[in-house]
Order: sequence, then C-alpha cells, then structure tokens
Amino acid sequence: MPSHDELRARLFLLRAAEPPAPAIDHYVTVHGPVEAVTQIRHGTAPAAVLGELTRPDARIEDDLRALDHGAARLVTPEDDEWPLERLTSLSGFGTPLALWVRGGGSLAQLTSAAVTVTGSRSSTAYGHIVASEFSYDLARAGATVVSGGSLGVEEAAHRGALGAGGPTIVVLANGVDRTHPHQHARLYQSVIEQGGLLVSEYPIGTEPTRIRFHTRCRLLAALTAATLIVEAGQRSGALAVARTAGELGRRVYGVPGSIHSAMSTGVNELLRTGAATVASSVEHINYEQGAR
Repeated sequence: MPSHDELRARLFLLRAAEPPAPAIDHYVTVHGPVEAVTQIRHGTAPAAVLGELTRPDARIEDDLRALDHGAARLVTPEDDEWPLERLTSLSGFGTPLALWVRGGGSLAQLTSAAVTVTGSRSSTAYGHIVASEFSYDLARAGATVVSGGSLGVEEAAHRGALGAGGPTIVVLANGVDRTHPHQHARLYQSVIEQGGLLVSEYPIGTEPTRIRFHTRCRLLAALTAATLIVEAGQRSGALAVARTAGELGRRVYGVPGSIHSAMSTGVNELLRTGAATVASSVEHINYEQGAR
C-alpha cells in the first residue's frame, strides 16, 4: 500500500505527463515516486524526464476528492493487487505509473488467468456472435475477459462474459468516471456489479482522444497472457493490440473470417503471416501464465 506521499506523487505524475512516459517510468522505478517528483518540480531531473511533462503545474485536488468520496480508487505498484508480472513486461513501452479502478475485484487476481478479446468496432453479425460465444466460453472456463468497451466486437465480448456470470475488465481511454461510448453506461454498471473492473491510466475527468485509444492498446496486450482477435480490417486498432502482444511475448490468436469480408482482412493477414494462431474454439486458447 502506498504511503500518503507516494499516493500524492503518483497522482501528480498521472496528471503531469501524457502516457506512455517511459523516461518518467524508469526514473520513478530507480528513485521512487516521491524523490522523482521532488526532482521534477525542482527542474533537476534528467532532460528526458522533463521532456515528457505536458502539465508540469498539474493539480490533484479533484483526484483526492474522488478518492475520499469513493468514486474510484488508485492501484499503484506499491499495492498487493498491482499485476506486477503482467505490467513489468511494459518496461520500455512505458509502464503505467498507476491505474485508476472502479469495481471491487482485485486487478492482480482477475488478470492472473485472462484473455483480451478485441476486434472491429464495425463488426458483422458473424463477428458479434463469435466474440460473444468465445467470451461466454472463456468466462465459463474461469478466465477473465478483458476488452476495451467499444462498440462491435468489444461490446459483444463483455456481454458474452457477463452472460456466463463471469467478471470482465474494461480498459478505458478516458477517466473511469466517464462513459464512452455514452450508450454503455448500463453495461459498465453491470461490469462493476458482477465483480469486474473499469480500468484506466487517465485521471478523473479525462476525455477520450484518438491517441489515447492507441495508447491503451499496450495495456490491453499486457494485462493478459493471450489476445484473441475476432474481426479486424486492415486499419483496425485491434491489430495494434495484436502487434504489441506479440512484441511482449504474449500468445496471439485469430478467428479466421471470410476472404470476401473487409472486416476479416486484417485478422486473416495475421494468420497468413504466422503473427497469430488459428482459434476456432476456446480449447485452442492457452491463457495460463508462462511460455508459449
């Protein structure tokens, strides 16, 4: 559990730098958050660290109020529920400095056996059904389904897991107090009520942007041992999740789609090049910790 000063330091860093911030992450790992913030505020931190600051005058009063009111909680590397093995692999990519969380489950426990399920926002009926069925079966098998809460494949993944009575984790590109897309307010409430989590490295009140959607891809890849791509066109953001997962040494699976479907060109290419392994049922997916 972080000390009061460590908590305030990490809150400041989340406000002061736009993720990912690999230089700040490394500096904090070496010196600790309190000393790192002291040096940053004095301007004596290395140039690479100072160069990652976007809001050096950041204030944390709103964050402290949110914590006091129980609107969300902050999980830090000093906490037992920090998924250390999962997130340590992001060293060099920019390990999150802390994570905002809504929900009562333990992040470490929920991600100990977990699969990221992602794909196109403009999914076809095929993609929607497949994502729902895979996620339902994964939840029934005891795995946590992790996804990004977007429309299409990701919505189907969350709903499939919830339908099986399992927990699911939504990794957001905005503050955990914001609902994006707006029509998912009830879905997110169900995630919390069923033991799952809303997770974000962005402070309270942060709105989503294109770059933030891209940035959170590395968390979707890192928080689980395996990633499943259901449908993805040639420009789908799901391909960035698959690529990062591969670079992190995670297992990557793809569900083959019709060669006539634009929504399957990306995932079919992953399969053709060997960047992903074919999965046509949950039995093909290994989501245990460890080597491939």
